[in-house]
Amino acid sequence: MPRGALALLALTMPCAASAQAVQCSLPAQMPRPRPVQPDAGQPGRIVPIGGYTLALSWSPQYCSTARGGDSAFQCNGRNGRFGFVLHGLWPDGAGGSWPQFCRKADLLPREVIRQNLCMTPSAQLLQHEWAKHGTCMASRPELYFDLARAFYQTMRFPDMAALARRDRLTVGQFTDAFVRANRRLRPDMIRVGTTRGNWLSELWICMDKALEFARCPAGKDGAKSSAYLRIEPGPAMPRPRPAPVTPARGPGLILDLDPHAQVPKEGGG
Repeated sequence: MPRGALALLALTMPCAASAQAVQCSLPAQMPRPRPVQPDAGQPGRIVPIGGYTLALSWSPQYCSTARGGDSAFQCNGRNGRFGFVLHGLWPDGAGGSWPQFCRKADLLPREVIRQNLCMTPSAQLLQHEWAKHGTCMASRPELYFDLARAFYQTMRFPDMAALARRDRLTVGQFTDAFVRANRRLRPDMIRVGTTRGNWLSELWICMDKALEFARCPAGKDGAKSSAYLRIEPGPAMPRPRPAPVTPARGPGLILDLDPHAQVPKEGGG
């Protein structure tokens, strides 16, 4: 497909997005992230986009080991109590490589952080996602996060408290429960990430180049369907509302890279 030929979903309205949360209270002063730049371990790389991944994190598992610093807003319990949060929307490559750090990333405007902090409850993670992934998809952070938010807000989640209480729950059974809550998905479109001890950590939902949910490509591995899965208990969530209709497509944003884009030089951070 020629560069510049991909259209996207119609953008959501620019209001604060909520994660799967019992509550989320924004601070009066938005936290300021540190710059994120490519380095020797994660260099800038421009390669053709072959698909996308919507990555969701199970916040109770992350917070069970996180300590202060960048995790304070998400985990201290004073600003919010979270279930699934958006880790990011990632462009994937057509093979074993993927685009990253495609342009120099300035610090996110405070308004962008305000609109998305209840969806991705870490200003530093928002900065990282824009620098590493968003710069390979959009010319401005507002457009990238609007797109990520549009997909995230269509997600519905199963009764995580009930699943966490189940004995001998398998990855396949959890995936089936997630699919029942999201009828547009199939089990082969989802990969489950776990930590040591088989604790649920992340969900990776696969999309094709046209931003349609799709079978995950070979090489995008997760936990085996037959593996047992443990879930760190989270806050009691309200009953999910029916999933909204997938937003209509519109020509608001071109996702492929400008062929004249320049990978930023390596630096610290």
